[in-house]
Amino acid sequence: MIYSTVFGPVRSGRLGISLGLDLLGAPICSMDCLYCEVGPTRTLTRQRRAYVPAARVLGELAAWKRDNPAPEVITLGGLGEPCLNSEMAEILAGARALFPNLPLAVLTNSTALADPEVRRELSGADVVLPSLDSLVESEFSAVNRPASGITAAGVAESILALRAGFSGRICLEVLLCAGVNDSAENLALLTDYVARLRPERTDVVTLSRPGAHPGARAAGDATLARFREALGAGEPERVDRQAEAGRTPLTENEFREIVSNSLRRRPQTPGQISDAMGVPEERVRTLLQQMEQSGAVTCNNGFYALTGIFTA
Repeated sequence: MIYSTVFGPVRSGRLGISLGLDLLGAPICSMDCLYCEVGPTRTLTRQRRAYVPAARVLGELAAWKRDNPAPEVITLGGLGEPCLNSEMAEILAGARALFPNLPLAVLTNSTALADPEVRRELSGADVVLPSLDSLVESEFSAVNRPASGITAAGVAESILALRAGFSGRICLEVLLCAGVNDSAENLALLTDYVARLRPERTDVVTLSRPGAHPGARAAGDATLARFREALGAGEPERVDRQAEAGRTPLTENEFREIVSNSLRRRPQTPGQISDAMGVPEERVRTLLQQMEQSGAVTCNNGFYALTGIFTA
């Protein structure tokens, strides 16, 4: 079966083996971040609607469950901002019914958290992973390129409001772009803010794939180390590359489908796919070479993308 809303599973340092749900179906977001790994936002909006109906997401998830071993976590994310889907609560409830023993996680750029209804819906999740890249308004505008009316101060207060009423885990992410939001002023403001928020985990990261827009450059190791020390963030966990020991072996068709679904979301290198799936890199390279020869994918500077969806 070809899935349009279910992708992965992928191996996440923060969450474990994660099965993703795409709640947007297209690059629909309230931001157009410089660094976005799925490419430029096509629809910049703050409007909530059922961009992908809950029935479709849950139907695919039920089909996936019948044919595959359980992952370690179900993660709502995808091609845009998942909290813009007005049927998010129904999707969370349905996923809980299908996988009652698994944690549910939601990735968010935090812009929709100002809405009390969104915060209420997120009570159906076990983990929320909000992002906040800068508290300097000019940097926030430059790196996140938000829809009209969204400010760094407003986003920061919204995450605090979520913290006040959410009983699950909050894992904050800060993504740094060199020369854009890596200033001493931002570091000082974020240090004070993290002390107020008290997230269960903080991650400071930088680009690992091509960004959506020119000007998105990875921050250097020294900058990352400085921010991580100040914010109490550790080194990102690296996933050991390993064979599928202890897991049901994937057939070649299943393996190709999972890789295709992953590339449908973002361009990746063979090493990134290998790390995410926990399979030998040579197996990934062999498949990608076959897919490139058939015209299914293209490669640019080591990054593979599905033909006709992204520019690799």
